[in-house]
Amino acid sequence: MSGGLDADDLPVRASLPELRQVLADGTRAVLVAPPGAGKTTLVPLALLDEPWLASRRIVMLEPRRLATRAAAHRMADLSGTAVGDLVGYQTRDERRIGRTSRIEVVTEGVLTRRLQHDAELPGVGLVIFDEVHERNIFTDLGLALALDVCDSIRPDLRILAMSATVDRGRLASYLGGDADDSPAPVVESEGRAFTVDVRWRPGDPRPGGPGGRGTRGRPAPRRRAQHVDADVADAVFDALRDHEGDVLAFLPGIAEIRGTQSLLSTRVSGDVDVRPLAGALSRQEQDAALRPSPPGRRRVVLATDIAETSLTVEGVRVVVDSGLARAPRFDPATGMTRLTTVAISRDSADQRAGRAGRNAPGVALRLWSKIEHGSRAAHRQPEILATDLAGLALELATWGGDSLRFLDPPPPRALDHARNLLQALDALDGNGQPTAVGRSMAGLPLHPRLARMVVGEPSTLACILAALLDDRDVLRGRSDELPVDLALRVGIVLGRGDDRADRRAVES
Repeated sequence: MSGGLDADDLPVRASLPELRQVLADGTRAVLVAPPGAGKTTLVPLALLDEPWLASRRIVMLEPRRLATRAAAHRMADLSGTAVGDLVGYQTRDERRIGRTSRIEVVTEGVLTRRLQHDAELPGVGLVIFDEVHERNIFTDLGLALALDVCDSIRPDLRILAMSATVDRGRLASYLGGDADDSPAPVVESEGRAFTVDVRWRPGDPRPGGPGGRGTRGRPAPRRRAQHVDADVADAVFDALRDHEGDVLAFLPGIAEIRGTQSLLSTRVSGDVDVRPLAGALSRQEQDAALRPSPPGRRRVVLATDIAETSLTVEGVRVVVDSGLARAPRFDPATGMTRLTTVAISRDSADQRAGRAGRNAPGVALRLWSKIEHGSRAAHRQPEILATDLAGLALELATWGGDSLRFLDPPPPRALDHARNLLQALDALDGNGQPTAVGRSMAGLPLHPRLARMVVGEPSTLACILAALLDDRDVLRGRSDELPVDLALRVGIVLGRGDDRADRRAVES
């Protein structure tokens, strides 16, 4: 295994001796390394032979399914083994972990279920939380649960939090424990970044257009979202004309990606491949987007924020950034969380721009003004402060006790509202304890409202309806242009959709 690692010149390697020492001396640490430094794929392999690990397993949490699979495959390549041997992975719908696996890459929900099933985590010596800056609600929950385990029954369990951009001082203090405890040590990797020339391209000063005012994470102006396809397509076309190398463009969602792809299909030359990249796409499309361009060809990758930190897209010299992303927000009309288009934070913009400078000097084209940039939030808003907390409240009740420490505590009013809903669903009793129904609901990867439907009526139709309502729409396109017929979607899942609907469905 060491021969393969020595051949890979990853910048984070220089920080490994310090990281090894920190984890030998203590049980918690923070590693800060820029995108492309190699932290996700090199650090777990480099720690396998540490004496304190004592041949136990490493569990690493990734916030996205595509990144989970990609990280496991990359580590398997580095170690010269097959996926499922030394390195395995598990998402909510796929498991490739063998009896000899010592590194297990899992998604956030998988880690929560493991902790709830057996809090001691037998056979595990280190839990790594990758990309903690994304502040997903179940990443925050997993971190709180793991710290509680360390403080109570597993003082030997190591916890390593890794990020490219994070408030390191605050995170280190949180991992260190209470106010009287010293903060966890922070190890920093300088990385290997080249200069990126950031250029502002606000476009037409139309109301809500690309030059519109920042929203600090609030929903993006409607006209801006409507014009993002054309704005990104224009910028990509100019980038191909004016610069060398591949182009990585960030768009908020799959509908905008498909719209931009359609616009570019009639404009780019024959030696340019336009590839979409998003979690909702098939594995074949994802692999094609991540595969480097062959000699004599160029590539345009149209991606969601999944390519911001979790994945490395080789060969990129130009980044086109729409400045938008989908973020979960509580919807009072449905009582659930839905994805809303928002303006990204400044640190997210820096992450995206850095993708152009991984292998050579690059260019980042931002489709908003420098003035607007200054008004944007410095960091992304934690999900725990903006989304429905019903699922979190059910997990907390199942865990038991009120001793969990969160990096950002859940808002009391929102948590009370969530608990009232759970009592109405018969998931909690009058004392706030989980009922038998509630424990069954907690075992399902669904919002509690939908989980209650499935537990109450465990039929095929109930499961299909829950999946359709909880996950991405099987029909692709702008929401205001799609039919609202739920029966049509059920027919597609059952293989009985009409031709028009089938053409709009995307394999997942």
